[in-house]
Amino acid sequence: MEKVKIEKNTVQETLIIPLYGRKMCSEKFPELYNDVFAKRLCDRLDYDFSELEKKNKSFLYEFGSLEAAMRQLDIMWEIQAYLKDHPKATIVNLGCGLDDTGKACNNGLCHIVNVDFPDVILVRKQLIVEQEREKSIACDLKDYSWMEEVDGTNGVIFFAAGVFHYFRKDEVKTLVLELSKRYPGGCLVFDSVGKLGLRLMMSKAIKNMGINDVEGLFYVNNPKKELNWSNRIKVTSKGYMLGYYDMKSPGIRFSHRLLARIGDKIIKMSINRMDFE
Repeated sequence: MEKVKIEKNTVQETLIIPLYGRKMCSEKFPELYNDVFAKRLCDRLDYDFSELEKKNKSFLYEFGSLEAAMRQLDIMWEIQAYLKDHPKATIVNLGCGLDDTGKACNNGLCHIVNVDFPDVILVRKQLIVEQEREKSIACDLKDYSWMEEVDGTNGVIFFAAGVFHYFRKDEVKTLVLELSKRYPGGCLVFDSVGKLGLRLMMSKAIKNMGINDVEGLFYVNNPKKELNWSNRIKVTSKGYMLGYYDMKSPGIRFSHRLLARIGDKIIKMSINRMDFE
């Protein structure tokens, strides 16, 4: 099968980092996390992975890949819980990139929708074959026309992994309120960090965006209090790193769990679920 070339310093290249992180985590901590899709996709790419392979030996990069893995595991837990009550629901991956969480949660009855910018969807379609009951929508998430293609008749669960950090607070709120109006009985799952966490995580991105501080961007220090945007929305929240799993799998060191605890408690890393009533 012909490989897909990814050029350096392109939007497409930004899709590689989380993908490689998931592959690396699967190799280092297979008892905790196994992403077969990530390895297959990396094998399909014509891309120089040498720089990422060098970082592979760094403890902090290793922990970063562990963060991405835990986030996906947490979100999968919430999706699978929702599908138990709504087996024919639609799973919507907001800002999907090359993530295949929908397929990993496929129960044989649900529908899967992937939404991202047109250039991202173009690369995705070259690399990932859509299954039955799956489609991809090329659209900016802030252009709500994509919602016209999402059927919530049998239930719908939206999720956004590592996406809302790049949104402004008011943009996330407006999106959430629109989803709650259109899809009663549905829910949204997404990750967030506090102000300190966003400063640490986004320092380089913020400079590139010409912003001096994270004020105005989306961060959450107290999810249950700060995400209370409507009496029609029920908010629940758990720690991102240790809220769902104890991280006591083989290969996970004390230093990993210590950083995980710091992440949840001090950086305010959270997985938030908003149920639309």
